[in-house]
Amino acid sequence: MSALEELVGLKSTIEEKLTELVGHEWQIRNGLTVPRTDDIVLRDGAVQLDAVYLYTDMMGSTRLVSEFAPGTAAKVTRAFINTACRVIRNRDGHIRSFDGDRVMGIFVGADKEGRAVRTALEITYATDKLVWPALERRLPSLTRQGFKLRHVSGVAAGPVFMARTGIYDHNDLISIGSAANVAAKLSDIREDPQYRSYITRSLYDAMPEHCAVTDGKVMWQAHHVPVNGEQLAVCRSNWEWPVT
Repeated sequence: MSALEELVGLKSTIEEKLTELVGHEWQIRNGLTVPRTDDIVLRDGAVQLDAVYLYTDMMGSTRLVSEFAPGTAAKVTRAFINTACRVIRNRDGHIRSFDGDRVMGIFVGADKEGRAVRTALEITYATDKLVWPALERRLPSLTRQGFKLRHVSGVAAGPVFMARTGIYDHNDLISIGSAANVAAKLSDIREDPQYRSYITRSLYDAMPEHCAVTDGKVMWQAHHVPVNGEQLAVCRSNWEWPVT
């Protein structure tokens, strides 16, 4: 408990802070780079960006936790998240959030659409060709019990409003905008058969051709999925982009 809470009580402190949090005017600036937490003033700072958001989410975590030793589950999760982060950073993506077995990357600047989409396909390659073989070798109990590492990546683009939330010494950035929300929802899609990469149709139309077609073959399939109560036009893919 803070000194202020000890002095005036928790209820009074909350009421005082709510007046401040809801009553202020935002001090907004347009951003060209993805801010870090300390780049935005906690009280009223905000940054507006034109960005592409990528969420990649490991599947099967509930089963992993319930059926395997904690150390095994932690190794699988860490191997996936660590690898996804490296792929995101290799394409100049900025990592600003973790949520259990899911990581968020933000792409801004030149060719942000192409870099984000290519990252999604590279995560598929890295998961299938690098992470899973390493886990099979080191953790044979996974295969014996029928577990296979799978993931889904969702990618969407648009304007975003970034602010800082929380309390002193315990705060982080939040992203307000459809791009972040839709990308997260796309990474939650579970279908049969399961595709590993989902992007909005508008992003597909904006990205460079080499991210859509390879050797004359289209890597994406037009599709519709329910998002926020509507049928959203998306493209889905199981193609892989090799990492070197």
